[in-house]
Amino acid sequence: MELLLDEVESPLGAMLLAAGGGAVHALEFADCAPRLRASLSARYGAVTLRSAADPHGFSGRLRAYWRGDLGALSGIPVEPGGTPFQRRVWAELQRIPPGATRSYGEVAASLGQPSASRAVGLANGRNPVCLVIPCHRVVGARGDLTGYAGGLARKRQLLAHEGASGEAGERLLRL
Repeated sequence: MELLLDEVESPLGAMLLAAGGGAVHALEFADCAPRLRASLSARYGAVTLRSAADPHGFSGRLRAYWRGDLGALSGIPVEPGGTPFQRRVWAELQRIPPGATRSYGEVAASLGQPSASRAVGLANGRNPVCLVIPCHRVVGARGDLTGYAGGLARKRQLLAHEGASGEAGERLLRL
């Protein structure tokens, strides 16, 4: 499989965006490149990444997000692979608006599986399309910033960029 790869600068470090067929297949911070490549290889086997500027206009939308247009990533088609449960979790994450957070338990409950908060956490951690599938908006039961593949400092900065409100936003201000 061949995918188009673009490197997009952000205030939190360069990001790698892999797209093809009109969808984003992976989006990671460049220092997490091994994770991006492993995810694509696990899903597709041999993958060729061909450098391209702004594939399908997705890089431009990512830049708009970083400039403050928090809705710019909404509706971007994604092809994250995953199990049926992971895909349900990731679809639910896309319903969390910028600036809002949900706990793992709240996401599990919204899926009709209130006891599946750990499974939601595992799916969240395997998300190959960060930001577009906003796994950074999921927090612990008390609003704690828990787990993020790009690091908790980035998670904090992403939530601050989005003007996080509620308990998680208040915790950000205290950190």
